[in-house]
Amino acid sequence: MKKLRQIAERYGTPVLVMDLTVVERNYRQLVENIRNCKVYYAVKANSHVEIVKLLRDLGSYFDVASRGEIEKLLSIGVEPYRMSFGNTIKKIEDIKFAYDVGIRMFAVDSEMELEKIAAVAPGSDVYVRISTNGMEEDADWPLTRKFGTSVSHAIELVKYAKDLGLNPIGLSFHVGSQNYNPENWRTAIREASVVFEEARQFGIEMKMINTGGGMPVYYTREIPSVAEISRVINEAVEEYLGSDVTVIVEPGRSMVGNAGIMITRVILRSRKGDENWIYLDAGVFHGLTETIQNIRYRITVDGKDGEELDKFVLAGPTCDSVDVMYYDAMLPKSTTLGDIVYIHTAGAYTTEYGTNFNGIPSPSIVFENGLLLEEEPEVVCEPAKECE
Repeated sequence: MKKLRQIAERYGTPVLVMDLTVVERNYRQLVENIRNCKVYYAVKANSHVEIVKLLRDLGSYFDVASRGEIEKLLSIGVEPYRMSFGNTIKKIEDIKFAYDVGIRMFAVDSEMELEKIAAVAPGSDVYVRISTNGMEEDADWPLTRKFGTSVSHAIELVKYAKDLGLNPIGLSFHVGSQNYNPENWRTAIREASVVFEEARQFGIEMKMINTGGGMPVYYTREIPSVAEISRVINEAVEEYLGSDVTVIVEPGRSMVGNAGIMITRVILRSRKGDENWIYLDAGVFHGLTETIQNIRYRITVDGKDGEELDKFVLAGPTCDSVDVMYYDAMLPKSTTLGDIVYIHTAGAYTTEYGTNFNGIPSPSIVFENGLLLEEEPEVVCEPAKECE
């Protein structure tokens, strides 16, 4: 805590402290546990150039969602073949841009998306995203309703892609961000195998399964380890798809979440009726957007470990009533003006969501490598074949 306190004094608050040694450890856990895999880092989780450069040098591939992300990667020397345009909702001009710079891998979940790709990115590799209905109850941030399609529709899309002159290489799915049940990966792979088998019936041999993201990080409840989830993936791929299938993983939260801690400061304590309110200098509009869904960060107050806790409404600094993180935050009873507050496991989807609303700046980012390596217990990896 002393080092974090010094960072707060030097840089001011709010500030996000990132540790690249944790990012590297997270990457290696994946490549040492999942067989026949390629890691495509979900750039949207945290696109800071230092993180991307590290993963570039480690050999990672990248899941990109926009022209802006593509341009950022190109600017630091990431080759186009290491990018997959994984957003299923793309502007046609962005598809053309991606194709023109050399990207040949695109995600789809509808006929129109296939038609756009066929028009401006002829002959490209495509993979169809299937939905994961029924698995959302195990995830803090479900994604199925907006993305993906049914197994029966995916079969039609695979055939249509072939008819359009595209190359359907496989399927993708996402079990929902922060998913706590490893068996959901098995279920999704089993459902995907139906599409693989049907595709063979009309002469299409697909050799890739993209298992998406969803691996959880430790916030406030117990989580399965990377090794546990990887074991399920390995078993399911072997049983339902075969040993010659490439497995893509798209870690975002699980790559950078536990590599960051946000340092904030109390700027007001007040009482409204029977509620105690604490206001921080960062809120929903400045990095803590995920609190309005189901993400429950672990929160501590500098110098007050072991103090009796009380319930507070925890809010941000803006003139918007939506800017409330939690109505039931348990904080030390004496928390007050000027206290430094640490929001743990905040490396993913924080600064990326930051705005300049009300003219209030989002947290800056500083790197202190080795500082957070012991923030949570290290999981021992199981041996497996290393990724390409």
